[in-house]
Amino acid sequence: ALIEATMAHFRDDTDVSSLEWKSRGHDAPEDLGDHLRAHGLVAQDRETVMIGEAQLLAVDVAVPDEVTIRRAGEGSDLVSDVERASAMQDAVFGQPSGMTNEALLESLTAEPRLVELWLAEAGGQVVSAGRIDVVPGTDFAGIWGGATLAEWRGRGIYRALTAARARSALALGVRYINSDSTDMSRPILERSGLLPVTTTTPYVWTRP
Repeated sequence: ALIEATMAHFRDDTDVSSLEWKSRGHDAPEDLGDHLRAHGLVAQDRETVMIGEAQLLAVDVAVPDEVTIRRAGEGSDLVSDVERASAMQDAVFGQPSGMTNEALLESLTAEPRLVELWLAEAGGQVVSAGRIDVVPGTDFAGIWGGATLAEWRGRGIYRALTAARARSALALGVRYINSDSTDMSRPILERSGLLPVTTTTPYVWTRP
């Protein structure tokens, strides 16, 4: 009944084109996925929820000489940084990210010490990017949207970008980092000492 009411609201009372129902591996009931699929939501790839000390990620990582890492808006136009990073992430993931450029810009502007976007660039091109979102009133921050262009993988860029985000989080008083990790990022975070605690499966509805 909850799923039916929720879907009716978004279908009939809003103009959203799609929504994501984020489930966790420990959610009840055990057949939650069946109920979501029955209401037209489509399961996406399952990810692993990783948690660990931010200090474990805040290490020095060598990157190619032509690569620079910085926070969006530092020494450049924030709007341009967001647009270029989002375009790269959409290309890597094969679909638009869950947050629009407008929403991300609003968060970066309204809460600059709670939400940060970090970029890795080479020759003026964004080759990797990811956010860090501090959870107010807690010791946690989440790292989100981490993506690297295929031709730049395996060179330490994602680890260096993650390290930069972790250092920034530590400076803000954060102790723990959490991440919903794909099969590509999970091994990297696991080698750094983060632990898997559960899984998450997004279910997506798209307006016909």
